[in-house]
Amino acid sequence: MIKDKDVYLNERVEQLKLACQKQGMRVTQQRIEIFKEVAKSCAHPDAETIYESVKERMPNVSVDTIYRTLASLEELNMIFRVDNQLPKARFDADMTPHHHFLCIKCNEVYDIFLEPGEELVLPKNAEQYGTIKDVNLQIRGICKKCLEKIEK
Repeated sequence: MIKDKDVYLNERVEQLKLACQKQGMRVTQQRIEIFKEVAKSCAHPDAETIYESVKERMPNVSVDTIYRTLASLEELNMIFRVDNQLPKARFDADMTPHHHFLCIKCNEVYDIFLEPGEELVLPKNAEQYGTIKDVNLQIRGICKKCLEKIEK
């Protein structure tokens, strides 16, 4: 399974390089490292978490560089913000169709993938507002970990 993750990460980095070239952006090592940090994480990291991890490999990276790079990666459609209502912006680089469960107690974010054969039905009038690029359902609730704490 690790090899599959490595292959996926390498493919995504190649997609990043092509997207940068197409937009006339430089392909810098900092941009690659910041993207890889988001892409390899299932935890939907925030900018500070990304900064702490990248800083270990690139001690000269600044918080400002992290924020600017995250913004440029969003512009390139290589990552997206999970939810604007969380206390800190969280990022996801997994562009495969999936949804999110957001815990309103601990702010943890969990990926929800549809089972084979499952389909999310959009309201019939959704397209009257414009062209739909993708669909990301966000479910808010209390996660199992928090429910267990409440019960104790």
